[in-house]
Amino acid sequence: MTAYIAIPGERVVEGRARSPGTVRGELVFTTAYTGYEESLTDPSYARQLLTFSYPLIGNYGVREERFESDSVQPEGVLARELTDDVATWLREAGVPAVDHLDTREFVTEIRDEGAMACGIAAGPDATPEDALAELDACVHMSAHTDIGATVSVEEPVVHNSGGEGVRVALVDCGAKGSIVDSLVERDAVVHQLPYDVDVEAVASVDPDLLFISNGPGDPKNFEGAADLVEAYTGELPLAGICLGQQVIAGALGGRTEKMEFGHRGVNQPVRDVRTDRVVMTTQNHGYTVVDPGDVLTVTQRNVNDGTPEGLDSEADSIITRQYHPEANPGPHDSLTFFDEVLAMAGEQ
Repeated sequence: MTAYIAIPGERVVEGRARSPGTVRGELVFTTAYTGYEESLTDPSYARQLLTFSYPLIGNYGVREERFESDSVQPEGVLARELTDDVATWLREAGVPAVDHLDTREFVTEIRDEGAMACGIAAGPDATPEDALAELDACVHMSAHTDIGATVSVEEPVVHNSGGEGVRVALVDCGAKGSIVDSLVERDAVVHQLPYDVDVEAVASVDPDLLFISNGPGDPKNFEGAADLVEAYTGELPLAGICLGQQVIAGALGGRTEKMEFGHRGVNQPVRDVRTDRVVMTTQNHGYTVVDPGDVLTVTQRNVNDGTPEGLDSEADSIITRQYHPEANPGPHDSLTFFDEVLAMAGEQ
């Protein structure tokens, strides 16, 4: 089967269709060469088309225990070559996939021009015009104002209800399953709440810690989570990962903006400005904090571009990280984040 990929400038690239369908979204890439199962089930890839820069995807099969959510999250998948296992998985999930592509060309263009709109048409009846029509219908990530509803739980879920540790109100803006696992492993009782939960619903679980999760898209579209941050700052310890850092900073007077092509991979170096120690991290985000405001202090920065990777406020008991300290997939250098956060909450 043939597939067509349309990108700005009315350009169409031909490839092999491994899973049929027509789809559109923001074209991004990841540099990770392992962890494709985790990447493909990460809710932060919602409304995006994921390009793998590593040439062979699927060489150790597909195992459900590695999934970060209960479904494939990108709208479509591009690769140099997909194994039959991964192609079958994507086909069963109804997610269009294309391989036999020179992904180096896509990665280079995204790095030069930034993440871009893209349309895919794949299958026996696909035409270049179909792909171009998808491209024309593509909208900017910030226009997906309802994106939280597509990745969050609809009703509260309690994990480790019999635990005796810190009670965590986890606002699910697209939380990876390994974040919940990391908290439960430390005996926390985790109340996973919908992204648009209100102050009263959070108060009803009597939490020791308010935790804003990762998620897709523009942090400005998560107004409910920002309202919670405003309401609980100074009243309850706060933590955030990825989008959570951006939401917390924005709610406390900071400023965020879209990056050119974002950070996506398992090899991002981060330096702690207090100790000069560098750790390698897993990341997946297209927005970043550019001004933390007056409440938060930058404690960690990306070695490559200097963007804030850690924000803290000792006075208000806030700790956030732009990267994914749960490290699925990726290095385990930053797992102590969860110990720090739970210790902070336990001291209150």
